[in-house]
Amino acid sequence: MRKALVLSTEDLEKLHSINLEMISEVDRICRKNHIEYSLDGGTLLGAVRHKGFIPWDDDADLIFTRHEYARFYRACKKELDASRFFLQDYRTDKHYRWGYAKLRRKNTEYVRVGQEHLKQKTGVFIDIFVVDNIPDGFLKRNLYYALNFCVRKALYAELGMKQSDSVFLRLWYSLIYRSFSKDIFFNIRNRLAFSANKHKTKLKSHYLYPYPSPETKYGMPSECFEEYMDMEFEGKTFRVFKQYNRYLTLLYGDYMTPPPPEKRNFHSEASIIRFLEE
Repeated sequence: MRKALVLSTEDLEKLHSINLEMISEVDRICRKNHIEYSLDGGTLLGAVRHKGFIPWDDDADLIFTRHEYARFYRACKKELDASRFFLQDYRTDKHYRWGYAKLRRKNTEYVRVGQEHLKQKTGVFIDIFVVDNIPDGFLKRNLYYALNFCVRKALYAELGMKQSDSVFLRLWYSLIYRSFSKDIFFNIRNRLAFSANKHKTKLKSHYLYPYPSPETKYGMPSECFEEYMDMEFEGKTFRVFKQYNRYLTLLYGDYMTPPPPEKRNFHSEASIIRFLEE
């Protein structure tokens, strides 16, 4: 397995520049079509705390509700600048097995460590997460969590059969990968989402990429996704949740206090990066 690249300040600036270009393209399409989205994760935190990228962060995240993403997906068929960008999800890339979308910058390359053998399209990207309703009630909520955990592991099989430490698990993942089409598992996810989205619920979550903090194991309050506002980010204006403080507190706790200097590393999960001019 290749080692992760160590990013220089110049490398990080190039990534930020390309990421900003892609966020701007999403924002252009969404504003033209009155579609709501928000900066998410570290990108939202960067907007609030730094008015831009977290200086030592190398990626970018956006988030939509399922309804708004469906509108964005349709709009991209006409509006997306296909000479520069590619909207990647399981429908547009037959080799893509992740439960969230990416916007890729064409004429670049970005390959994560351990994923060099995958056939999916590559390129510098921003992650686009989509949230669905989570059923209320202890039993239903835990059933959904368990079903989506199984779907997520089944979609991970192409990596698991190479990377798992256990021989048994490598064989099991290999069997899953060779026996079942990824479309079966996305169909299960979509059916679960369709059923839950019929009703208003207390929580929302992205089914196949759960929130990392214990407080958000089952999702975020649905109220966070109801109202949006503009916020400055790298000299531009993008959309964020009006309840960004509630959202970030649940996600990170005391998010306004930066980590100590020794933890502000230019980390990278990539083994291969190629920028536009290269």
